[in-house]
Amino acid sequence: MGKIYPMRPIQRWLVDTHFNKAKSTMMNIGALLKFSASIDMNRLAEAINHVLNTHDIFRCRFLFHPETSDLCQIFDGEITPVKVEEISDEEFSERFKKLREPYKIINKPLWRIYLFQTPTAKYMYSDFYHATMDGVSASYLLWREIDLTYRGRNRKAKSSSYAEYVQQEAAIPPEELAEGHAYWKNMLAPFDKEKHLPPIEVQGVAAWTQGNFEYELKNIFNEYFRETHLSENIFFLGATMLTLAKITGSKESIMSCVTNGRTNMHEMRLMGLMLEQFPCAWNFREDISVEDFLNKLQGQMKTSQKYRKSLDIVYNDGLEDDCVSFIFQKDIHTDFVLSDTPVEIVFLPPNEISAVENALDVEINTTDTGKYLLYLDYDASRYSETEMKKFSMILDEIVFAMQNPKRLVSNILG
Repeated sequence: MGKIYPMRPIQRWLVDTHFNKAKSTMMNIGALLKFSASIDMNRLAEAINHVLNTHDIFRCRFLFHPETSDLCQIFDGEITPVKVEEISDEEFSERFKKLREPYKIINKPLWRIYLFQTPTAKYMYSDFYHATMDGVSASYLLWREIDLTYRGRNRKAKSSSYAEYVQQEAAIPPEELAEGHAYWKNMLAPFDKEKHLPPIEVQGVAAWTQGNFEYELKNIFNEYFRETHLSENIFFLGATMLTLAKITGSKESIMSCVTNGRTNMHEMRLMGLMLEQFPCAWNFREDISVEDFLNKLQGQMKTSQKYRKSLDIVYNDGLEDDCVSFIFQKDIHTDFVLSDTPVEIVFLPPNEISAVENALDVEINTTDTGKYLLYLDYDASRYSETEMKKFSMILDEIVFAMQNPKRLVSNILG
């Protein structure tokens, strides 16, 4: 066995919640892509194998430390070469069904890529365990390198080591993290489920139960953001915080915001899990305009970036457990192209099962039509679908009100 590395806090958090919640897929379900007839599948296999061997994240294995039994990782696992399988259409259908079954993750490869050629089509099936790869890595960075390599333009590309990143992060002295630890503890100390979560509506359901609700926002289109300096992410995060403050009647919000975690050019190119979940808080008793609120919220998020390495205390100590979480996602899956030919997405797994048993997860996605879709994953032992519809409609009303940047937040909250 090679060198043992600790799990990054976000990795450990994801794995622990996966083990503790059997329903969570954690991206343990793959995507199926269909290629143009012009694609050379053997050449594609060569390109994929080159990329897999270039980045150490694909050699990552999770295992229990032989001395402490703590979950850790190594980056020297073997990479089984991807090969083209020529099978019948009927055999392919059966293989696809079987591949969608969960797989073991301890001391096993944490990714799967299969290439299939049938008499009628050419396919690639792939999945990546979420504690090693995020959406940016799997859908953009990996695919970009496969495409460049297939076209013969990436053979000498310099790789970035995720193992080195893990080691550097783990070596940060505690005294350098102390200021950030105090920042996060101070922000989350006032959190109270009775005060900062929507009031419980459902009675008689004892255990956490998955609920889903989808709603198309009617009061905003993406044209609005072409005329403002604000990011969509900050705007919708602010709208969610205002919605929580209004529904709870507390005049304040404490929640968390998921970001891709890449803050510099090295990290932008780094293949691996870089997600972070930043706590955020706001007291709306100080009356300010929407414009001032969003500008200051953006400043708070910049300060949070400064202390992101200290998020270990948040993950390890469960400081934001039960907080409402928010994520804004632009659809990065719509334009898969290989060697200038379009790639058809046959199946893409939805993020319909939360990684954590939160009371409420708020997700806003862009659409090709310029509209926005709101997805709520919620604890059905706390809230009903009717309550989630009410939450969605209030958020939609607040989104409309916020498009007047001079409007006071007190006027919105009522």
